[in-house]
Amino acid sequence: MTTTLITGANRSLGLETARRLIDAGHTVYACMRDLAQAGEVQTLGAHPVRLDVTDQSSVDAAFAALPELDVLVNNAGVLGTSHGVDDLDVDAMTDVFDTNVMGVVRVTQAALPLLRRSSNPVIVNVASGVGFARWLTTPGHDEFGVPSVPYAASKAAVIALTVQYAKNLPDMRVNAADPGYTATAFNGFSGHQTITQGTDATVALATIDRDGPTGEFHDRTGVIAY
Repeated sequence: MTTTLITGANRSLGLETARRLIDAGHTVYACMRDLAQAGEVQTLGAHPVRLDVTDQSSVDAAFAALPELDVLVNNAGVLGTSHGVDDLDVDAMTDVFDTNVMGVVRVTQAALPLLRRSSNPVIVNVASGVGFARWLTTPGHDEFGVPSVPYAASKAAVIALTVQYAKNLPDMRVNAADPGYTATAFNGFSGHQTITQGTDATVALATIDRDGPTGEFHDRTGVIAY
């Protein structure tokens, strides 16, 4: 049985990822900041876990109670309150980076001792095409018209983190997933993809074996060339 932990798993992409991995036979620990929001998670058959990626003590407590771990999905993320330059300041950057980047580091570092005991350790970081400079500068891509600075910069950092973790952890499969423009609360449900399509890359990368890719960035169609 594969044991998987997903951050930000009580709604949206995280909840759908939990559902699909449970269907694939995984034992899923679904993390959220407030266990009062665990209703849908429990209905799926996942184990709810209180974990706030911005709080080191919360992260440490969650992993101290975990018996084993094979797959880590760093899904938790925030859009932030700054959506351009005129409303941008350091606090806005810090708030987004604390969740989207530092949160990945806090959780991944806490997960490593358990992952190192697994026969097939896998890490999937949910990034975004909005963090991919080539798409931000290519007319016709969904990402081209996005003005947000903190969110785009944070997801670019997640892609770089993924590559560097993969280099440092050659015995693990470490990859980043791009959900694509998916209809979620993040975008007022304006995305043209379904929530299931938006989790295709994450689920595919969470179910690879030891011969699978590492250090790569994937969307639902496959690898995205850097």
